[in-house]
Amino acid sequence: MTTREAAGKVTFEPDLIELLAQEYPRFSHAEMFRRRRAIEDLMETKSVDHLLIYGIGGRGSAVTWLSQWLVTNEAQLVVSSGERDALFVQYFNHVPLARKLASEATVDWGGASTISASINELRRRGAVRGRVGIIGSLPLAGSRALEAALGTVLDLNADYNRLRLIKSPEELVWFRLGARLADLSIEALSEQLRPGVSERDLVKIVEMAYHSYGGINGIHYFAVNAMSDPQYCVPRQHPSNRLVQRGDVLTTEITANFFDYGGQVLRTFSVGEELSPLYKELHDVADLAYREIAKCLLPGTHVAQLVEAARVIENAGFTTFDDLVHGYGGGYLPPILGSLSRPNEPIIDMVLREGMMLVVQPNVVTTDHRAGVQTGECLVITPNGPERLHVSPQGALHVG
Repeated sequence: MTTREAAGKVTFEPDLIELLAQEYPRFSHAEMFRRRRAIEDLMETKSVDHLLIYGIGGRGSAVTWLSQWLVTNEAQLVVSSGERDALFVQYFNHVPLARKLASEATVDWGGASTISASINELRRRGAVRGRVGIIGSLPLAGSRALEAALGTVLDLNADYNRLRLIKSPEELVWFRLGARLADLSIEALSEQLRPGVSERDLVKIVEMAYHSYGGINGIHYFAVNAMSDPQYCVPRQHPSNRLVQRGDVLTTEITANFFDYGGQVLRTFSVGEELSPLYKELHDVADLAYREIAKCLLPGTHVAQLVEAARVIENAGFTTFDDLVHGYGGGYLPPILGSLSRPNEPIIDMVLREGMMLVVQPNVVTTDHRAGVQTGECLVITPNGPERLHVSPQGALHVG
């Protein structure tokens, strides 16, 4: 493998352009009915009459999935079979937009205590002790208040995550748009990464690439290393003020979101010089591991086979320092897999299904954890093999 110049401009298909052209894009009534039916079926299965869904700080997940309100500071959604949802938001000045976006729910300010507002609504609906479920990370004080009022609540977070494993065709359009926004960041780095910029400058380059399209930062992790004397084997969560120099290598992991729908792309750039022999070997192995895993991405494949497919990493004398594979889209979802030499949580008994979305990201590193590369992106499981959501050039990239 040799590094190559990134070529071509990121473009948007007509369905993505249509989404971008709307003032506030919306999912169809059919899609929202599908979600509501799935939640009500879950509630019935779990003998739950009412559901409290919690979100905060842009991490609304189930609140957004059911109401289309992209959570800002805090939001709580009360769901009952056969009744209109009640959405309580913070702050007061966020209510007007929430009413516009969550048009199928009754939207009000949560008042001095959002959990008190939700408890009062649950009581108004006739909630009884032991028949309330919860989704989301409700803080301890809120959990105690809820259980004091309505008894032990049933945690449905794992069940909700299972609902999000399979993406609908309509959801995949939005995820593809999120992937394009992340691709814009890779394109911008290809054009603007040069000696003299700092890791902090890279943040600006990445975010400016997608802001005008309505993109929202998910993550942008960077590590800049001298190929002759590397210090970091994996991108870091907070940028330093280190300046890029000729002979450096940049490893990066980027997620850009369109509303609550994102793509995740991981790439390695060499600056001014081709990859050194060590980094070339690391990336050759990472590319091979990616291909071997991708061959297994078919409905019916047990997830343990993905870990076994990546054995090429250990065979080459390397290891990993990040997930090998994880589910994505609506949360950090199973399967969450480490490599043979750097296991994560125990491998679950799970097979791949059509419509699942995975991030395949073999972060191949030296065993002393000083040098490493990143490669990978979101892939969707189809009967014919994995489908790419991204269009960024794969493999290691070189900037002049």
